[in-house]
Amino acid sequence: IGLYTRAHVFQIDPATKRNWIPASKHAVTVSFFYDANRHAYRIISVGGTKAIINTTISHNMTFTKTSQKFGQWADSRANTVYGLGFATEQQLHQFAERFKEVREAARLAREKSQDKIELNTAALSIAAPQPGKALKLHRNTPAALGSWLKSSAWVEVVSVSVCFRSICEMNLESELFTLQDSNAKLVAALHEANANVEQWKKQLAAITVKPFLKKYKK
Repeated sequence: IGLYTRAHVFQIDPATKRNWIPASKHAVTVSFFYDANRHAYRIISVGGTKAIINTTISHNMTFTKTSQKFGQWADSRANTVYGLGFATEQQLHQFAERFKEVREAARLAREKSQDKIELNTAALSIAAPQPGKALKLHRNTPAALGSWLKSSAWVEVVSVSVCFRSICEMNLESELFTLQDSNAKLVAALHEANANVEQWKKQLAAITVKPFLKKYKK
């Protein structure tokens, strides 16, 4: 992104949160860097093979000048506070100004990303309309309602309604016929059962009378 400087790097003591611990034995290069893969702005500093600073700049970060040649910022992701000691006031001022510019760029990139997400969401909503939404819109005014009644959509609704009604009537007629047939069979079965009862009564009477007659014949 176009700025690098040299400074002594410090980190806040995690135990006391007050004292500074040197992260480098001497001044090292501190650079602003744009990560194209993650679309993020970073502050990078490497000492030998070790990354001393690797901060992703967010829109709400603040670089604070605490003295004429010293400044600091908090990195919540790294859970630490970085401090930079510069050789001159001019270097500190240049770094602070560039920090503001990069923070503003990060804010704009964040807003652009959010706008893109909202546009994609809106596009998905348009591509998948909700059932009945068009009907609700057409019913807002009488004129629109009349226009909709003449449209092919209304004809389709009426056709479906008529078809559904015809099917219902056919089903009712079929159920009525089935019920009548069942009633006829039930009546026939009832008559048959009554006839069987009468026959059983006669047979029972005959069985009871025969022993009684034999007794008195003797």
